[in-house]
Amino acid sequence: MNFLPTNILPVLDLVALGLFIATWGVYALMVEWSQSRKSSLNALMNGYRDVWMSRMLGREQRMVDTQIVGSLQNGTAFFASTSLIALGAVLTVLRATDEVLNVIATLPIGIQTTREQWEIKVIGLAIIFVYAFFKFAWAYRLFNYLAIMVGATPDQSEKDTPEAKSHAARAGRLCASAGRHFNHGQRAFFFALGYLGWFLGPVPFMVSTLAVTVVMWQRQFASDSRRAVQEP
Repeated sequence: MNFLPTNILPVLDLVALGLFIATWGVYALMVEWSQSRKSSLNALMNGYRDVWMSRMLGREQRMVDTQIVGSLQNGTAFFASTSLIALGAVLTVLRATDEVLNVIATLPIGIQTTREQWEIKVIGLAIIFVYAFFKFAWAYRLFNYLAIMVGATPDQSEKDTPEAKSHAARAGRLCASAGRHFNHGQRAFFFALGYLGWFLGPVPFMVSTLAVTVVMWQRQFASDSRRAVQEP
């Protein structure tokens, strides 16, 4: 059964959409599951999360740690709210399909699209923002849990006990999990930018998808920020 028949979406559009989905999946596998993931910026920062939790054990006053967790929560809440705003805007565009198509018809750039094609593209963009919201919302919840674990950290006098070290290791893993879901949400935002190319046509869609992927790969594996946090 062909879910998106070519009489609705031309073959080139289906190819461009397939490239988008495949590129997103391959990039995620490369960053999180391949052997090269160990050298990514995300992996390096996970190491610093473990260092943070280990050194927290030696601090008598942990106000700095709670402030850091609060900052992480606030940043995550901002992106979750932004994804809802973006979703609302997309649904508004979907509701005003006829008006939008009339405006597009007057543009000199020659965008050719039908009502069905436009609605499919807009719905796809909405799905991306829904995915991003769930990722940011779950990351926010995990940072809440992390705040509880910071509050439950054993006293400084017990920092060398097995219980304290185990607690720090668990908190580090929870922090890394929250960061991973936050990264998933941000990745969806970046790919949403590439997805916008589809509204100009399948070729711009493929170009924007590859351009966004190259930029994200460069930031993960070849950026100044990665070199700054990497051990000399």
